[in-house]
Amino acid sequence: MPRPFSPLALAGVLALSLATFTHANADSVSVAVAANFTAPMQKIAAQFEQDTGHKAELSFGATGKFYAQIKNGAPFGILLAADHTTPEKIAKEGLGSDASRFTYAIGQLVLWSKQAGYVNAEGKVLHKTDWQHIAIANPRLAPYGAAAMQTLEKLGLASQVQARIVQGENIGQTYQFAASGNAELGFVALSQVTENGQLREGSGWVVPATLHDTIRQDAIVLKPGEGNAAAAALMGYLKGDKARAIITSYGYSF
Repeated sequence: MPRPFSPLALAGVLALSLATFTHANADSVSVAVAANFTAPMQKIAAQFEQDTGHKAELSFGATGKFYAQIKNGAPFGILLAADHTTPEKIAKEGLGSDASRFTYAIGQLVLWSKQAGYVNAEGKVLHKTDWQHIAIANPRLAPYGAAAMQTLEKLGLASQVQARIVQGENIGQTYQFAASGNAELGFVALSQVTENGQLREGSGWVVPATLHDTIRQDAIVLKPGEGNAAAAALMGYLKGDKARAIITSYGYSF
């Protein structure tokens, strides 16, 4: 005579069945991600897939370039922009759902050097003349680049350092210029050089928010993502505690 399931065993079978059903009905979504959000989004996507079974297929780059691709029919389902104006524009042009739009993070700009002790807490190194290059993202395409130029203008240094600027196509390339030592200094995203509230290496000055426009980063569901279960699930997941814990660990706020 077969032995009956214990309540504990039955609960385990039901949980396994539910997980199997959830993953069997999983979907995938293509996500265009601002380059500054690379590290946190990789962690979030892995946790998202583990928790939901849905898969987020990530592409990283400059928000301005993504906008041009979306206008030309690129099949992204979600845009995680480095600003709020691009998603607003996308919604007004009918390329995405305005109702889905929300701020997933507020970014912080940092003046960073790979060399320990090179950048002090007030960023006074900017006033010195013994460095050759400073890396800045293209301000027309990358909001962090625009914030960097606003900072230099507010400090009265824009014309003084202009000849020493090395321009990155996006904030990812800008970080590489500084991390490789090809530029002694770089205006990058705090998320690129910090984790759990600490600089991973080098030295930096977190630029006061009063020196540039707020770097409000918005997400939006694009036309190809409307009705996609993975897109809806990811937008909800980004608002949840697990995702927000990862986001704040990289220096973002809300």
